[in-house]
Amino acid sequence: MRYAVISDIHSNIEALSAFLKAAEGLRVDKIICLGDIVGYNANPNECIKLLKDNGALCVIGNHDSRVAGFEEPTDFNYHAAAAVYWTRDAVNEESMEFLRGLPRDILVNRKFMAVHGWINNTDRYILGPRDAERNFDLMKEARSTLSLCFFGHTHVPAAYSHEDGEVVFNQENPLKLKKGVRYLVNPGSIGQPRDRDPRAAFLIYDSRKNQINFYRFEYDIHSTAEKILAAGLPERLAERLKLGW
Repeated sequence: MRYAVISDIHSNIEALSAFLKAAEGLRVDKIICLGDIVGYNANPNECIKLLKDNGALCVIGNHDSRVAGFEEPTDFNYHAAAAVYWTRDAVNEESMEFLRGLPRDILVNRKFMAVHGWINNTDRYILGPRDAERNFDLMKEARSTLSLCFFGHTHVPAAYSHEDGEVVFNQENPLKLKKGVRYLVNPGSIGQPRDRDPRAAFLIYDSRKNQINFYRFEYDIHSTAEKILAAGLPERLAERLKLGW
């Protein structure tokens, strides 16, 4: 099976549509979305519909959870909170029902786990080896035989491995997965990259080859930014897309 793993779409329909077009040529069998489908940008309903139409398996992100009303965005910065309140008003009943039905984690075909932030906490970020080490422990506690987990939330592609008691940050592309080694892997963000590269990011996991390939692609940032401004969302959300931050 070839899985396309995506994360942090954040209501960016231009980026999501461009990803789906790219995926057509990459023989993708299933799309896995690691959450934060909504927030920041101006097309939440359209993004949810595209994911549903393409049979994507999704987990809930921290922005999705706030829009769904499970928590209030009291710990968000001003721009993120403003986008949550705007999105609550913008989503239709069907979209809201979809968001409220999303799980915090999923186990896909007994091959890998998918979460948004930490394995046990949607809101926490895996930002370095120390965070990764704790999550490798949580992987073992959750499912002792599990060797692969995909996470999002940081908007930055990353891959950590745990072998012989040591956590290693991997920069290989493609990344060949070794037997007996645990991996935590982040595909980066579709809708709001934060690694100073404005191109959207995703990965493909080939379970037959036991290999991960990271991809970047361009999309119509100008149209996305114009929609943000037209919707009355904070101008900074439009500007940061052009900077990849």
